[in-house]
Amino acid sequence: MKNSNNRYINGQTVNIKETGEVVTILKWQYVKNMKRYSYIVKEYPGTFYFEEELQDL
Repeated sequence: MKNSNNRYINGQTVNIKETGEVVTILKWQYVKNMKRYSYIVKEYPGTFYFEEELQDL
């Protein structure tokens, strides 16, 4: 996707803020009606996280 403003990319390792667990971004997408990005992580493919729930290592 061109000109995206998302903070994280596929394959990037990040922390889940609430638990401190290290996870890997599997997929991201822009949720148009909420005007923010959501991320699916490799370790929990059935759960999505918003950008503000994750942080860089």
